[in-house]
Amino acid sequence: MSETTDCREQVIVTLPDGTEKTFQAGITGLEIATSIGRKLAQDALGIKVDGKSQDLGTPINRNVRIEILTFESPAGKEIFWHSSSHLMAQAIEELFPGAKFGAGPAIEQGFYYDIAYPERFNDDDLRSIETRMIEISSRDVLIRREEMPRSQAITFFSQTRQDPYKVEILEETLKDVDTVSVYHQGAFADLCSGPHLPATGKIKAVLLTNISASYWRGDSSRESMQRIYGITFPTDKLLKEHVARMEEARRRDHRKLGTELGLFMLTPEVGSGLPMWLPKGAIVRNELETFLKAEQRKRGYLPVYTPHIGNIELYKRSGHYPYYSDSQFPPLTYRDETGREEQYLLKPMNCPHHHLIYSSDLRSYRDLPLRLTEFGTVYRHEQSGELNGLVRARGFTQDDSHIYCRPDQLVDEICNAIDLTRFVFSTLGFDDVETRLSLHDPENQAKYGGTAEVWEQAEKDVREAADRMGINYFIGIGEASFYGPKIDFIVRDAIGRKWQLGTVQVDYVMPERFDLTYIGSDGQKHRPVVIHRAPFGSMERFIGVLIEHTAGNFPLWLAPVQAVVLPIAEDVHDYAREVYQTLQSAGIRAEIDLRSEKIGKKIREAELSKIPCMLVIGRNEQEAGEVSLRRHRKGDEGRIGVRELVEKLSEEIVQRA
Repeated sequence: MSETTDCREQVIVTLPDGTEKTFQAGITGLEIATSIGRKLAQDALGIKVDGKSQDLGTPINRNVRIEILTFESPAGKEIFWHSSSHLMAQAIEELFPGAKFGAGPAIEQGFYYDIAYPERFNDDDLRSIETRMIEISSRDVLIRREEMPRSQAITFFSQTRQDPYKVEILEETLKDVDTVSVYHQGAFADLCSGPHLPATGKIKAVLLTNISASYWRGDSSRESMQRIYGITFPTDKLLKEHVARMEEARRRDHRKLGTELGLFMLTPEVGSGLPMWLPKGAIVRNELETFLKAEQRKRGYLPVYTPHIGNIELYKRSGHYPYYSDSQFPPLTYRDETGREEQYLLKPMNCPHHHLIYSSDLRSYRDLPLRLTEFGTVYRHEQSGELNGLVRARGFTQDDSHIYCRPDQLVDEICNAIDLTRFVFSTLGFDDVETRLSLHDPENQAKYGGTAEVWEQAEKDVREAADRMGINYFIGIGEASFYGPKIDFIVRDAIGRKWQLGTVQVDYVMPERFDLTYIGSDGQKHRPVVIHRAPFGSMERFIGVLIEHTAGNFPLWLAPVQAVVLPIAEDVHDYAREVYQTLQSAGIRAEIDLRSEKIGKKIREAELSKIPCMLVIGRNEQEAGEVSLRRHRKGDEGRIGVRELVEKLSEEIVQRA
């Protein structure tokens, strides 16, 4: 083909709205953005080509679907924050010669980088790094991608850069890769698959938030490193808005509110990541369990209980050991009286126990679906730096259910599980819910149990159920469990943060491993399909998120103390006690404050305790057989008769208003 003909080659680019544009082959993402509009070109950070994020300067040489990525999109933020981790590393290298760099990914809110340096970084160092990052940004340093053979990269990082951590990745993790990519910005360079910003100048506002300890490659036997977290934005305004959200998040921190409201406690005397529920917190937890158990009974679930430990062979059979051995407590070794050794494991998952319950009896096709459910406590040895109150604990209780069904029942059962999860979220005020279909990565099939054909069928079933339920979902390749695809529910709380909570998972693998069968209508043995389902996910995590979502202002039905009786003076104490007893007898959780304090102080303290209803009693209320009803955060609602009050509150509680 001649050079003239080659120059005339054209490509068709399809935009997200379906519009098709024709360009000469070799056009870049930036040039496409410029052809659409100057503002888009200014805001462009990268491109998505047929669903894969790439550098803005990537040439387009074939017909593709393309999306211009800006900071408004999750993929755009990921590029921005990943590039910011490189910017931070460059600043650290300029300020602290000799620093070595481990991993520096983008995370949900910002980025971090693991750094090896002999001296401990402090807050003053963070401020200096921030200043240098802004200074490098003002230079608008070009960010250049270079492809090189792996052997050349090893030489580059061992001799030119002298970065042993990158050499180790090249020699071990990437040993089967022929070509790797290196990103250069000024004198700094990093081993990275990208994509990245075209230049540092797009990063206008920087905040480094904290430092924590980490280990190289997450291995506690390896070198200790320092993990610096940060977040950046394309404008100062966005950073100020983020700081305001952070302040609100600190006010809502479930660890702070949990202490103030007397809900739970954590103490090193019990162990890190092992929460204990105090009486008021136990009420919240019990109410949630009662709510879900009642709903599950209506839907045909059968309760079971399983032990907190199990023989290690059970978890080897299921694959939880060794798949998740890094996050499990070490096995417990036991010798019986004959000297025979057995090993037990703190239960990492409830699934294997439920599979044994299923297989304990002969099942007919008429028995299915069989829905087993348990609030089962499990244990994970999370790294200490990852622990976070209730939302990341080492001991937690899952609202775990396993549905054993015939293949022809599967999609219906997935739909029912989705419906239950939606009902739970809407009842508890989580109205903004995203849904991710977590699928496997076919390029890494060895990571998963089961055959490619089994995965194809399971993912087809999950998609069909999601489509039938009208779910607006997005796809997460590589986010599946090792045994099957998932539907993950991600809620957005009152201040805009996202939390993954409930999940519905399809499993064709465990029925094979545990030889689960049922007798079909043909008299032959058949394999059931398993659905793993947990609307709350973890009770601890769910309640931690709920505390932050509501700022501790629980709805009436869930509040540990639903009403407090506040007599104004001692001469109405007897009537106040009668009101209190009436509430208690009606099943309303009440307290009474008989202290000789002014009523204003009693009301203020009840407000701080976030008690939904305050019942003020003076002589007028006593004479009329009434109370003055005040609502938390709403104020005075007027006088009401005691019987009418009980009926009103009882109805609100029953309706879970």
